[in-house]
Amino acid sequence: RSVKETSMNKPLIDKTVQVEEISWPEFGVGERPAMVSLEELQSRLQMIRTAMKSKGFSHMVIYGDREHFANLTWATNIDPRFEEALLILRGHGAPLMLVGNECQGYLPFSPLYNAGEMRGETYQSFSLLSQPRDNSRRLKDIFIDEGMTEQSKVGSVGWKYFIEGEEDDHQHTIDLPSFITDAARAIVGFTNVINANDLFMDPAYGFRTSASASEIAYFEYSNAKSSEGVRKMLFGLKEDMTDHQFSALSQWDGEPLGCHPTLASGDLPGLSSPQGRTLKLGEVLSFNLCYWGSNICRAGWVARSSDDLPREAQDYIKAFAGPYFKAMAQWFSALKIGAKGGLFHDIIHDQLPFDQFGIFLNAGHLIHLDEWVSSPIYKGSDLPIRSGMVFQVDVIPSSSLYGSTRMEDGIFIADDKLQNQLKEKYPDCYARCLARREFMRNTLGFEVSDDVLPMSNIPAIVPPWFLAPNKVLVLR
Repeated sequence: RSVKETSMNKPLIDKTVQVEEISWPEFGVGERPAMVSLEELQSRLQMIRTAMKSKGFSHMVIYGDREHFANLTWATNIDPRFEEALLILRGHGAPLMLVGNECQGYLPFSPLYNAGEMRGETYQSFSLLSQPRDNSRRLKDIFIDEGMTEQSKVGSVGWKYFIEGEEDDHQHTIDLPSFITDAARAIVGFTNVINANDLFMDPAYGFRTSASASEIAYFEYSNAKSSEGVRKMLFGLKEDMTDHQFSALSQWDGEPLGCHPTLASGDLPGLSSPQGRTLKLGEVLSFNLCYWGSNICRAGWVARSSDDLPREAQDYIKAFAGPYFKAMAQWFSALKIGAKGGLFHDIIHDQLPFDQFGIFLNAGHLIHLDEWVSSPIYKGSDLPIRSGMVFQVDVIPSSSLYGSTRMEDGIFIADDKLQNQLKEKYPDCYARCLARREFMRNTLGFEVSDDVLPMSNIPAIVPPWFLAPNKVLVLR
């Protein structure tokens, strides 16, 4: 085998990085999976209520808005596009969804609402300024009618929890808008409103840190579409094209976005958007396309070979992109169920020193409807990799000289049980994932565990020269 184990259980790759010309594979894009079923949403509400009982919560309020929608959407399939929305749950009975004026018509998108298992009410203070706001009850009165008293204990769910040492009282640091938190605390008291986002997002046990077969099927569809958009951009790039023209090559078709697309060239910051700038030969270029559950990103050079780079950067592959590619091969070779998150941090930071590669975020993280949920990968983490985890292979090197390089794609981890469920319910999706894994093994030279299933149609493909996209990095 080409992978050896050290005493620290960090794999060593006995291969060298080369540039080879290949034909990019065609994996296809399946049909968009059906909307989440009533049965799955019922099971999610039961999971929430079981956790509420274990935590002693009498109520849970789940907040959403345009940017912070994922927990609410996971629980109900309601995605508030213009306003805030709030779900109020008790330990029994149909929960109540509060929406603004413009979200009323969106309620039927929830199978729970259509089945009479979720109620809806217009709360006009969620509506935008100068709209009608005088024909709904006060939030405090709604909370009281939903059974909140001074004896109640309320779990608050928005989009972020806080850890010990981050705030003086992290459990009572609430991320919801003050007018919602204040209304609840006016009834139940300060200490009885508790941040409960960890139940949804903690990498050790959060509801959304382990996906079902139906969720994975949607994320695979999303990754395939996003990656096809990125492929179109790479193969359509031309010297002296504007960044707006380049971005339009993705052919975004209205699929919901998980984050705003970025496109940065030359000396623009990495999270920029198109600025009307002309893409010039010999400049760095990075860009992404992110649909719900996927974020496909590539970074390299507007070039056909190293000869097009500034003289001082012409060793880009040997000094920067090659070491990154090899480190990511080691990352993949270690990825399997039960591996500890700290191992992946150590692989990246041992192989790619900070002073040369500037990596300061996690060496990979969990993704869901939102682009970043949380991560079991950090220094010293003993959290195990679990079946159902959906990862963004998001390791971001940066250099003032070399720019960056990237193989930012989506993958998921699955044991035999989950793989069999996927094979039975979504056979075409499963077959595409297996084909992508074999491409990584046989064409790119990666060692990839049977636990790992790639979802991107450009899995680990790294073309350093974007004007010659068929020339990619491989291990031999």
